[in-house]
Amino acid sequence: MGRVISTKPRLACIDPPRLLAGLDETYRLDRVGHLTVHGSLPTLRPDELVALAENIDLRGRGGAGFPFARKVTAVMESAGRRDGRCAVVVNGSEGEPSCLKDTALLLHTPHLVIDGAVLAATALGADDVVIAVHRPDVEESLSAAVAERGPSGPRVRVSVTDDRFVAGEGSAVINGVSGAPAIPNGRKIRTSDSGLGGLPTLLSNTETFAQLAVAARMGALPFRSVGLPTEPGTTLLTVGGKYVMETPFGVPLTYVLELCGLTPGQGVLVGGYHGKWLLPDSLGSVTVSRESMEKHGARLGAGAVLPIPENTCPVGETARVARWLAGETANQCGPCFIGLPALADAIGQVERGGGQAALDTVNAYVQSVKRRGACGHPDGTAGFVTTALDAFPDEFREHALGAGCGRPTLGVLPLTDGASSGPLALPPGPSARRDERDASEQLIVDWTLCQGHGLCADILPEVIELGIDGYPHQAKYGVPRQLRGQAVRAVRRCPALALRIEE
Repeated sequence: MGRVISTKPRLACIDPPRLLAGLDETYRLDRVGHLTVHGSLPTLRPDELVALAENIDLRGRGGAGFPFARKVTAVMESAGRRDGRCAVVVNGSEGEPSCLKDTALLLHTPHLVIDGAVLAATALGADDVVIAVHRPDVEESLSAAVAERGPSGPRVRVSVTDDRFVAGEGSAVINGVSGAPAIPNGRKIRTSDSGLGGLPTLLSNTETFAQLAVAARMGALPFRSVGLPTEPGTTLLTVGGKYVMETPFGVPLTYVLELCGLTPGQGVLVGGYHGKWLLPDSLGSVTVSRESMEKHGARLGAGAVLPIPENTCPVGETARVARWLAGETANQCGPCFIGLPALADAIGQVERGGGQAALDTVNAYVQSVKRRGACGHPDGTAGFVTTALDAFPDEFREHALGAGCGRPTLGVLPLTDGASSGPLALPPGPSARRDERDASEQLIVDWTLCQGHGLCADILPEVIELGIDGYPHQAKYGVPRQLRGQAVRAVRRCPALALRIEE
């Protein structure tokens, strides 16, 4: 297990040397240093690449944990149905301030990340590798690494995208490296079908490609010698917003905190600002593993671990993060750019003693933004607020009723500038229940286009209900057969062309 960990971030390593070998002693591995530590990179056939990823159960390390082998297979199949061309994109757009692991990799060992991407591109026959980043120092490190490698192999280029939370979403990354605004496109189009330049694209996180490069050199069996039988290998964590460390899967979470000189405090937020709070009384049984996290309704996500100390106010910290998240929207759908600032304002009202009405407003806005956004940002933000309400109910109640918890807000949860404010709205009245048992078609709201005109609800009030922000209350509505004519009229009359009917 690792040694400590500095705040820069410099990284711990484990024995035997693996992903971060030597990085507790040197700042950055250039090409010569990289080859000295890791050796030359093998070449794999497509079937060997898939087999390796399956044997080590390699999963995406950017949040969702999707099996890498399935991504590779999907790209191969999609490219096979076309002209065989494809691309590889590395998602290094680390837009959450509680996460530094990808930044650490790209600053300290950029060649390892490039190796993994080049290995995959060579196996797939891809001509282009694009690495999306947003920090100038990371761009400098990667550009130097690309220059050190020379012209052989697939073309590798570095693309600077927007520095914002939603810019790391898959379709936003593809948009950003293509020269468009780095915002989610709101459509469920898989990058394995259409990504960079419309080509089938293998898109995965920075750490995923680094782990692939390590496993290709070591082989599956040595790679599996560390970690759990069901979750082999190691993972990178950002602890407390400033420490980056590598740990085998299966290590107790409390031990990770101890190595960083931290305690659980009032609780630990795992998975970042779209994650979940784990309370101290449950942490004794929590390990760094998907299975353990799932037992507590949590997941590692992008590897952020954030303890909140005893001396800060959890309500104030929640309000700070909620306002920052509200400022990180793509401003393309009402539930996001109207609903999230209103939710943040409502939490601020609770913090300042707004009474039970303020608590009710918070809950109303949490419900109003769910499953209505063009991407997962509204759902993730609502989830963050919900887990805070569940973890610290007494503190929220004390603040709402005016007494407060007696602790200052110290700002221990890391943020960047840019949080915005939004109007405080009244809580909604009771929602009407729709009987959709005879609905044979779905009326779909495209949140990237909807502008909240409300004309659809005027035409089809039996089906469409507007939320407290003036936008449709849901993304999908069942259309009873007898109302199909009105639904078609609503689609045709929508000024923003934001409605469509699907079977």
